[in-house]
Amino acid sequence: MKKIFIVLSLAGVLSACNKFLDMTPTDSISDKVMWANVESAEYAVNSIYSYSYDIFASWPSSVGMTEAFTDEFKYGSYVNFAMCLIPSQVAYGGTNLTNSFVNVYLGCWGSLYTAIRRTNEAISNLKTLGTGLAEADRTRLEAELRLMRGWLYFELVKRYREVIIYDEDLTQIKVEKALSSEAEGWDFIWKDLSFASQNLPEKAAARGRLDKGVALALITRSMLYAGENAKVIEAAQQLEELGYALMPDYGKAFTASVTEGNTETILQYSFSYSDGVTHDFDFYYTPGGDYKLVGQQGGGYGTPTQEMVESYELATGGFPDWSPWHGETLAQPPYEKLEPRFQATILYNGAPWKGRVIEPFVGGTDGWCQWNKEPKPEGRTTTGYFLRKFVDETHDLATRSQSVQHFVLLRYAEVLLNKAEACYRSGDPAGANDAVRAIRARVGLPYTDKSGDALWQAIRQERRVELAFEDDWYWSLRRWKEAAEDYPLGLNNYQVHGLKIESTAVAGQFKYSYVSVDDQDRNFPSKMYRFPIPDGELNSNPLVNQYPEWN
Repeated sequence: MKKIFIVLSLAGVLSACNKFLDMTPTDSISDKVMWANVESAEYAVNSIYSYSYDIFASWPSSVGMTEAFTDEFKYGSYVNFAMCLIPSQVAYGGTNLTNSFVNVYLGCWGSLYTAIRRTNEAISNLKTLGTGLAEADRTRLEAELRLMRGWLYFELVKRYREVIIYDEDLTQIKVEKALSSEAEGWDFIWKDLSFASQNLPEKAAARGRLDKGVALALITRSMLYAGENAKVIEAAQQLEELGYALMPDYGKAFTASVTEGNTETILQYSFSYSDGVTHDFDFYYTPGGDYKLVGQQGGGYGTPTQEMVESYELATGGFPDWSPWHGETLAQPPYEKLEPRFQATILYNGAPWKGRVIEPFVGGTDGWCQWNKEPKPEGRTTTGYFLRKFVDETHDLATRSQSVQHFVLLRYAEVLLNKAEACYRSGDPAGANDAVRAIRARVGLPYTDKSGDALWQAIRQERRVELAFEDDWYWSLRRWKEAAEDYPLGLNNYQVHGLKIESTAVAGQFKYSYVSVDDQDRNFPSKMYRFPIPDGELNSNPLVNQYPEWN
């Protein structure tokens, strides 16, 4: 991943060449000079902005998309590497999940504390060296930094629950420091994000910098974890008043940029060929046939499962009967009858793509690979599907290997789902129903008001499909304390499946066979509701003890 600088688009984007957002200084200057005027001070704060992409792309999991730890996604290679076999080992749990394994592949204690330390140093410098700045600029820059610190601590607390809290008082940074309670952690996060929401400008006045909407969206996310439902609802209402709204077309929520009028995007991370800021998402997830057609090899590392496909309703509402495809059949699956979110998220046999149709069958252009019998899929699918969401259909692989399609880090649909859950837990079924109805109305699905468990199941269902492959489902199951339950409620005692597709002697006809793409049952032990403290912290800090479930 090249990361020379970022362009942070906050529903009011700056151009890719804006010097204030360049992350790589061309000269080395002292801290005193850096914080002497607002232009250079903003430049210093921009370096902290870069952690927003690490939160999104690097720290969810160093082994790949966290959906692979659930029933939604499968990495098809049996080679013992990241984005190959290791995600399956995480999902299988059991003896795989030792302290060291979890810290290497899932933990980010050290990375987050490095980012927090740098953010605290920036806040300290702002307060001690930025005395010549106008008060309004000092307050705004502090709000930007505290937003980032609150976000970083949210990522820490959601993984570890009890953590060590440091603020900008650098004299209190010491090797020997005890853990704070989980409640103290959420309170610290709330104070940072609340300060940011009260002191950041709205998007129109933010000049592409962090704005009030970003802070409010993060409040709805973090306070949902904290169980502070009233704070979630209030922040969601404020976001609505700021003018955020769902895009009419679900697919456009990801492909349309802020500058193209995307009303749903709250935080967008942008890339640029001309500036050398690119990513390699397409290399890992483009259908393998795209590479095959230009004489290259890539794509198809991870693919959606049959379980995920069956999570989508028909476009008219209700679920199709998938039982004929749980054996062998020549019948065509009801792909084209499924709701718009399926069409925008998953590529299936015969789906239109880049002027061709997807061929995920044995011998097809995209191809099919049998899990664990062929260790290297080399672009072929083990499940019969490929990911469409976030993959750039306009990307010409014959011209460039790297990609520049932007990523949406925060969007209004999540805010609505956070509000729905908070309303449900606050005894406000009307508010919850309104939010769920809005989510479904965007894709033309019918909805009738619900109450009790039926309402909760509706909220759960919409979260699963609306936020599919957006690094939410694994964390939500942990947050709800459902992950350790047996499947389908949780992540224990099940295997995920795909369809092996074979062409027949009849033109256009295929045989579909239901196959497991696991070689053992999956398991989520309850100790995984929080990750273990790394040995390095335990060895250097005598005031910290390992969480009891990891002893």
